[in-house]
Amino acid sequence: MGLRIIPPDTNINFIGVRKYAYAFSIILILVGLISLVVKGGPRLGIDFAGGTIIQIEFDKGLDIDRVKSALNDVPLSGLTIQRFGQDDENTVLLRTSTEEANPEQIRAMVSEALASNMADTPFTVQRLEMVGPKVGADLRGKALEALFYAVLLIAIYISGRFEQRWMTSAIMAGGLAGTIYVLQLMSLPTTYLIVAAMLITLALCWYLKLNYALGAVVALTHDVIVTVGIFSLLNKEFDLTIIAALLTIVGYSLNDTIIVFDRIRENLRGKSGKSSLSRLVNKSINETLSRTILTSGTTLMVVFCLFLFGGGVIHDFAFALLVGIFVGTYSSIYVASPILLGFGPTLPDSEPEDRERAAV
Repeated sequence: MGLRIIPPDTNINFIGVRKYAYAFSIILILVGLISLVVKGGPRLGIDFAGGTIIQIEFDKGLDIDRVKSALNDVPLSGLTIQRFGQDDENTVLLRTSTEEANPEQIRAMVSEALASNMADTPFTVQRLEMVGPKVGADLRGKALEALFYAVLLIAIYISGRFEQRWMTSAIMAGGLAGTIYVLQLMSLPTTYLIVAAMLITLALCWYLKLNYALGAVVALTHDVIVTVGIFSLLNKEFDLTIIAALLTIVGYSLNDTIIVFDRIRENLRGKSGKSSLSRLVNKSINETLSRTILTSGTTLMVVFCLFLFGGGVIHDFAFALLVGIFVGTYSSIYVASPILLGFGPTLPDSEPEDRERAAV
């Protein structure tokens, strides 16, 4: 018998508070979207916006104001200077959007200014990276495509796994591909194409009654939007590591959702199918609660250690995972399951009368 930290007869009424959960999620999403609109979109890192980044480590106590003063006369457009990593690392990160100098010229200008104005503080240039605007735009488009195709393939997989409707899923994928092809002929920007594709995916799931997939896709979209909104509120940068974190969050949240959906399907087929659907969904969430707490708790401990001790390079990546684990666990209980309850789960292997009974 596996480890259980929740008594078997636990019956927390998760479904009963779903309306409050909907309101909470809508507020979170709206606050994040307002932040994005006010700030003109997410704060893009050098990977997506293009430019040059220089990481410099000083040998002793770092005074960030002194560094800014030392670089005040360096002719680099859009130069920003910020502390990087933990306080005891004495490291700063310089970013510039200049296109009038190559990386070696930028290194020489910065090194010369620091050597002249901070002669008593030795330093080392640890990293220098340059990304052109076109490369940044290409990376941004590829990252959005990766997120979209991950969600689309998940929708097809969920439909096939839980409803045995592979052909319907294939029809959905074909319809989506055709629509996107038509939209591409209109030369729409990649961002609008991805948004349109997500909306079409949700509409097709609803129209074709792929209810498990609809619940899962809405939950995953919810997780990504909330995480992006929190990053915007905290004015954190988006780069390739954050996209990797978002894809990891999608996988983690999906795993949680599948566990709950599996238990709902098993209970629908068993004796519990005689209960009302809302009680059955609530019972399924309670039965998987021990597993949810253990998995989320142990994962959080690991990611929290990464956040504290992993260093500045992966600090934001770990922060995105921390947010994603909380949001993904929440959405599998309060978003995916209530949506499945609202549209009604199906029993692919059952007789028609069983389906009618399950819908009572």
